[in-house]
Amino acid sequence: MFVFLALPALLAIPGWVVAVVVKFVSVALPGRRADWSRDLLRWCAVMAAAAAVGLYVLGLGAVQLSAHESESGASSSPAPSCRDADVDDGTLQHLVGHRSSYVPLRFDCVLDDGTTYPSSSGYAWLNGLTAAFGATAGVLVVTAGFVTERRARAHANGAGV
Repeated sequence: MFVFLALPALLAIPGWVVAVVVKFVSVALPGRRADWSRDLLRWCAVMAAAAAVGLYVLGLGAVQLSAHESESGASSSPAPSCRDADVDDGTLQHLVGHRSSYVPLRFDCVLDDGTTYPSSSGYAWLNGLTAAFGATAGVLVVTAGFVTERRARAHANGAGV
């Protein structure tokens, strides 16, 4: 199911990039409104959250695809993702299974002694980027709240005088 959600997320990436570039170009050009900074903070928070969700959905699709490949069809065991990983032939001979995880995104290959190795380093990148975009979205939301509060207090102090 997540594989089907990953395709629209993958197709949305170019649109996201274009929207970010157009927004930053529009900020650099003259003629902005007076309250542009608060709107920009909110917009950036939404875009960072969208990036975090999109990357996570892509990772969910990748984990589910790897799990599906290892559970059905000819030559499905050991998992193709584990066989394609950059490991030596001696390690591949001790491969007995796999473990998948959706939080954090992982697809690990299990050896006969119980140890594991990652099938791809891409999951570490996806987890890191998802966390970074999520944290950025949170910081931007808090910052937008502070900007709004500061403006409200300044307006109240100016109107009360």
